Order: sequence, then C-alpha cells, then structure tokens
Amino acid sequence: MASNTATTNYSRCRNCGFEAPGGDDEWLRLEVPKLGRMTQCPQCESTDVMTHR
Repeated sequence: MASNTATTNYSRCRNCGFEAPGGDDEWLRLEVPKLGRMTQCPQCESTDVMTHR
C-alpha cells in the first residue's frame, strides 16, 4: 500500500550548516553564466549546498 505522506527535501550549506527546505525563499538564487541557476546560502553566501530528505 502506498503512503501519501509528503516528504520535504531539505537543503544544507556544507560551509556553515544553514538548513532550510529545498527551494524555500530563504535561499538566495544566482544566475551564473555557463553554469545556470545556483543556490546560495543567505548566511555565508557559499554555493556549496546539498539537498537531502
């Protein structure tokens, strides 16, 4: 039987440990030529961000 429970993905900054739901408005967004859109930490401005459940 399938579960209908929604699972929220969280993103975490690997530099300072800041964590918030993935895609949340707390995260900053950058447009980088040749790389595209990147997520940036609002606390330390690092782009070393990983997403997990």
